[in-house]
Amino acid sequence: MAHFSWKNQGDRTLRIKAFLAQRGVSHRMFAIIKRGGGQVLLNHKPVRTIDDVAPGDLVEVKMPAEQSNAVVAVSNLPISVLYEDENWLVVDKEAGLTSVPGKADRETTMVNRVKGYLMSEGAEDLVPHVVTRLDRFTSGVALLAKHRFAHGLLDKQLQTHTVDKRYYAIVDGIIPDDHGFIDAPIGRMDDDFIRREVRPDGRSSQTEYWVINRMPNQTLVKVQLHTGRTHQIRVHFKYIDHPLIGDEIYGGPMDRGISRQALHAYWLEFYDPFSEIQRHIQSPLPEDLKQILTENATADVVSKS
Repeated sequence: MAHFSWKNQGDRTLRIKAFLAQRGVSHRMFAIIKRGGGQVLLNHKPVRTIDDVAPGDLVEVKMPAEQSNAVVAVSNLPISVLYEDENWLVVDKEAGLTSVPGKADRETTMVNRVKGYLMSEGAEDLVPHVVTRLDRFTSGVALLAKHRFAHGLLDKQLQTHTVDKRYYAIVDGIIPDDHGFIDAPIGRMDDDFIRREVRPDGRSSQTEYWVINRMPNQTLVKVQLHTGRTHQIRVHFKYIDHPLIGDEIYGGPMDRGISRQALHAYWLEFYDPFSEIQRHIQSPLPEDLKQILTENATADVVSKS
């Protein structure tokens, strides 16, 4: 049974639900813990919802381990681990690797590989929870929770977009402004299951970018997502007439030496509610993007950004 604990380090007495809410435990998660065979303890005794947490009191949460689901195949293919502790696993996803099992691939996706990795480590919890999902042909930092409690604690951060995700992208053409903010709603194209577009009835979507380097016919930008829509960066840059190079679905040029969208998730920052600190993880630029930038003499700029 997984075990987590916090001590009330403050000088205020709080109701148990308020104390846990400050650490990301929602009312819904509190109920899931109770229903799912878990326990919430106050100073080692079962807690009641009316109980108060005084300064110095210890609150513990115990959750039963999640057993392997036979539907999710185990893969022993390699993954590249950027960071790991008892709650989180951060993977450097390669371009071309699907994040979760689906029709196209049910056996060798990132989740299948992570499951195999956890089993090889002798982990008790064997259900990987994808927190930040990347498109198949986008490379870089992908965050997974090792158990449902950790995933639940990040729900609020995901909903309020306080998980900071940043990308490098190479887009077609020359972007004149050094900084820009794209605020345009995104929705699914009519009669198209895959592609998205900017449309009035879409969901609110915001993308911020900074120009790092201008090349003869393309621009390297650093991008920060303020919302998390499907294909958001790709759709927004197409909308401003600068599609990503290699992005065939959204009209990007396919003659620049890359056959996948030139998009790399290089930075992830989130608040770790277990250690109560900010964590940030970075991924180095992959070789295919380095090659394009080296040919345009911009590799030094990327390494310093």
